[in-house]
Amino acid sequence: LQQGWDAEIGLETEIIPLTRPYGLYAGNVFSGLVKVNGKPAPFTDVEVEYYNIDKRYTAPQEPYITQVIKTDAQGVFVYAMPKPGWWGFAALSQRETKLLNKQDNKEYPVEIGAVIWVNCEEMK
Repeated sequence: LQQGWDAEIGLETEIIPLTRPYGLYAGNVFSGLVKVNGKPAPFTDVEVEYYNIDKRYTAPQEPYITQVIKTDAQGVFVYAMPKPGWWGFAALSQRETKLLNKQDNKEYPVEIGAVIWVNCEEMK
């Protein structure tokens, strides 16, 4: 259980944990390295969402539901999870090649992404 949590899988886009993604308390930080095609992805958007099971939490406004942070110049992001529960991190970018729509003969960008879910507990 203590090994392999930071292993790269080799996907087109992936989040490699820099913080062990389990055994965390609310208030701890989670950090990760975003890679696209095996290379760090600088200044990439990472969307963060709280799994609001049973809608027990009411966000004051829309930007609190999906928070957006960016990776730094080395492709690293850091986020402090303020509340116990499950937190989802989604790194989003666009594939270099576009997809051709045969109906209108136009090319469209293809979004690629990686997701990791992290759980943190309340310290008692």
